[in-house]
Amino acid sequence: MSGRRRLGLVAAGATLLAAAPIVSIFDSYTWLMQCLVTVGLIAGAAVGARTLRFPTWAQALSMILVLLLTLTWLFPSGEEFLIPTPSTFGHFADLFTQAGQDTRSYGVPVPDRDGLLFVTVLGIGSVAIAVDLLTVVARKPALAGLPMLAIYSVPVAVYIDSVPVLPFIIGAFGFLWLLVSDNIDRVRRFGRRFTGDGRDVDVWEPSPLAAAGRRLGVIGVVAAVFLPLLVPTINGGLLSRLTQTGTGVGVGPGNGTGGRINLFASLSGQLTRTDVVELVRLRTDEQTPYYLRFGVADQLTNNGFGSRTPNGESVTQGLPDPRTTTPTANFSNHRAQVQVSDSLQQGMLPLYQNTVAVDGLQSGWNFDDNQQVVFSNRRSTKGLAYTFEYVRAKPTAAQLRQAEPLSPDDPIVRLNTAHPDDEAVTKLVDRLTANKRTEYDKMRALYEYFSTKNGFTYRLSTQSVGASSEIAAFLETKVGYCQQYAAALAWMAREAGIPARVAFGFTRGQREGDTYVITNRNAHAWTEVYLRGFGWIPFDATPAASVAGAARSDYAPDVDLPTEAPTAAESQAAPGADPSAAGGAERPDRSDFNEPGAAGPIDGGSSGVSGSALLIIALAALLLALLLVPALRRVLLRRHRHAATVPPDPKVTTLSGPADIVVTTETVQARADAHAAWDELMDTMIDFRIPIDPTETPRVTAQRLIKDAVLLAEPASAVTLLGTAEERARYARKPLQGGELTVALGQVRKGLSRSANRRTRINAVLLPPSVLMRWRLGLAETSARLVGASGRLRDVLAKASPRRLLPHKGR
Repeated sequence: MSGRRRLGLVAAGATLLAAAPIVSIFDSYTWLMQCLVTVGLIAGAAVGARTLRFPTWAQALSMILVLLLTLTWLFPSGEEFLIPTPSTFGHFADLFTQAGQDTRSYGVPVPDRDGLLFVTVLGIGSVAIAVDLLTVVARKPALAGLPMLAIYSVPVAVYIDSVPVLPFIIGAFGFLWLLVSDNIDRVRRFGRRFTGDGRDVDVWEPSPLAAAGRRLGVIGVVAAVFLPLLVPTINGGLLSRLTQTGTGVGVGPGNGTGGRINLFASLSGQLTRTDVVELVRLRTDEQTPYYLRFGVADQLTNNGFGSRTPNGESVTQGLPDPRTTTPTANFSNHRAQVQVSDSLQQGMLPLYQNTVAVDGLQSGWNFDDNQQVVFSNRRSTKGLAYTFEYVRAKPTAAQLRQAEPLSPDDPIVRLNTAHPDDEAVTKLVDRLTANKRTEYDKMRALYEYFSTKNGFTYRLSTQSVGASSEIAAFLETKVGYCQQYAAALAWMAREAGIPARVAFGFTRGQREGDTYVITNRNAHAWTEVYLRGFGWIPFDATPAASVAGAARSDYAPDVDLPTEAPTAAESQAAPGADPSAAGGAERPDRSDFNEPGAAGPIDGGSSGVSGSALLIIALAALLLALLLVPALRRVLLRRHRHAATVPPDPKVTTLSGPADIVVTTETVQARADAHAAWDELMDTMIDFRIPIDPTETPRVTAQRLIKDAVLLAEPASAVTLLGTAEERARYARKPLQGGELTVALGQVRKGLSRSANRRTRINAVLLPPSVLMRWRLGLAETSARLVGASGRLRDVLAKASPRRLLPHKGR
C-alpha cells in the first residue's frame, strides 16, 4: 500500500481516537458504533479514490458522497431507498431541530436520541474528511489537529464536571500517531536512513532522534494532562453548580454576568453529584419561610417546561404590591437580608415570592411583573449583599376552595394553559378530577396523586418506556427527581384547565442560629398555579423526605407523612450501658450468610462435537472466566468478611496495667466484626463511585453517605448502625454488640444500587472499582520494586564488568 493511502487510514484512526471524549456525553456506545461505520466507509472511499488516481476534488467529493449515503442509511426518513431524496433532507432538518431541543432538555450523560446521534455522526464524519484532506492532500498534519480539537471542545463546553482524563489521553496519542506517521512517510519518500558508519537502516528501526521525539511527545501529553490539575480552578456559574446537585435544577446557556438563563425543567435525564458549595446566607424575621425563587419556566413542549427571556422595568421604579391586586388573601410583612457567595454567578436575583422592595442593588436590575423575578443583563449576583421586604400570604384550603375559574380569554389562561396533547395524561387527569367542582379541589386531587401509596419514589436517574412520551414514561415508572415532579404536576394542571408553571429556586437550607445557609444541594423546582383572587400559589409534589429543607403548607400538606418504624439502630444500648440489655438480640449466625458452594463439574460433551468447536468453547469459557475474575474476587472478599469466626472457648483474659481491663473473646470478636463491616462499607462506597475521605470520622462519613446517595428508611438506618459500630469499636471502652451488621451491609448495598445509574451498577458487580484499585496499587508497587531491583543489578554488573580493567584511550 502506498504512503498516501496508508496515511489516509492513519488519519481515519486518529479521528476516531480524537472522538474518545464524546464517551463522556452519551449514556451508551451507539454513537461509537455509528461513527466507526461512518469513518470506516469514508476512509475506504478515500483509499479507493486514490487507488484509481482521482484528482483532489474528486477524492473530496467521493468522501462527502459516502458521508451523505451513510447518514441516509443510518437515519432514514422512510421514503428513500439508500439514495437521499428531498424528504431525506427535510428529515435531517427535523433531526437538527430535535437535537437543539434535546441539548436544552437533557443533562449529560444523554440517552440515545436520534437528533443528537445524527449531529454527532455528521460532525465526526466531517472532521474525518477535513483531517484526511489536511494530512494526505495538503500535507499539513499539524493543522489537522484543529478539527480534532473541535471534537474535544464539545464535551468541555457541555460537561457539567471535569471531562475524564483518559479520553483526552487517547485523543492526544491519536494526534501524535498522525504526526509520526506523516514524518515517517516523508522519510520514506526521501530515501533510506544511514548511520554514521554508512550502514543503511530501515525507516521503522529506532534512531536516537526518533526516540527523543517520542519522549518529547509523551512528556507533552503528560504535561497537558497533569498541569491543569496544579492550576487553581475558577468557580462557575449556575451551569457548573446547580446542574450538579441532586435536586435537578438545570441552567442553560448564559454567562456569569447575566444574559438569558435557560431554566428547563426536563422530564428525563440523569443527575450527577459533587461536593457541597455554599451559595447564599439569608436572615429573615419570618419563623417558617418558604422557598427562595429566582426564575420560572412557562413554555411547555413535549420535553418539558422552558423559560422565556424576562422583560421589565428597573427596580428603582418600585415593585408592585400584591396586597392591592389580591384583597382576598391575608398578608404578613417580613424583611430579609441576603449575602450571596462568589460561587453563585447569575443574572437572576434570589428572592421570596411577593417581594415589594429591594435595597442595596446597583443600577441595571429589572423586574419582570409576569414572571415575578428580578433580573439583569449586565450585573451578576456574585458576592452581592442586599435586603428586601416581602409579604407572605397563608391561605387556607377553605379560602382557596372559593376561587372561581378565570375566563378563557384571560391572558394568564392563554399563556399558562397551553400544552401538547397526550392521551395518557388526558385520561389520568380526567380520572383524578372527576366530580371535582372547584379549581382548588382539582389541583388538590392532582397534587395528592404524587404519593408513595401510589408508587411514586424519588431517584436521581430516570428511564424512558418504549415509545411513550416523556411525561407518560414518568407517570408510568413513577421514579424521578424534583424537575420531573414539578413539570408533571404543572402539565397535568394545564390539562385540567388551571394556569400553571414551574418555579426554580432554593429550599430553606440549614439553619445556623438566625441564619439560613443555602448550598447547591438546596437547588429545587416546584409548581405554581394561578387561582383567581389569590395569585400564584406554590405546590411542591416532590417527596418532602427526599428534599433537604423542604416545606409544606396547610392547603397542600405532606401526603407522605412518615411513620417511624423500629430500626436496627434503635435496638443498640446507650453509651455507658450494658449493650446486651438493649435488645437482647443474639449475634447472628455468620454461617447463614455464606454463599452456597459451586456446583460440581459438568460431564464432557458427546463425542460428536469436533475438536475445533471444543477449542472455541474452551477459549470462550476462559475469556468469560477472566472477565469474571474481579467480580469473583469481590464476592470472595465479601464472603470472608461476613464469615467472621468466633473463638470456641470464650474465656476471660486479664491484661495487667495501670487499670485492669477485662477483655472477653466476645468483645474482641465484636470489635473485629465492626472493623470488617466498616471495611466492607468502604469498598461498597468505592464500587458505587462515592468518594471516601480517610480524615473523616465514621459518624461524619455515615452522614455524608446518607446525603450524597439519598438513602432513605432502612438503608439510612443501616448506614447509621455501621457508623455507630465502627465508632464504638474505635473509641469506646465497650464495642457495640448484637448489631445486625451483615444485614445492614446488604441494605446499604441495595440502597446504593437504587440511587446509582445502570453503568455504575454493572461496574460494581462485574468490574468492582475497589478490586481494580487494589490491583493497580499492587501492580504499581511491584513495578517500583522491579525497577529498583533492576537498577541495583545494573550497578552490580557495572562494578563486575571486565571493561573497568581496560585502560581508557585518550581522545
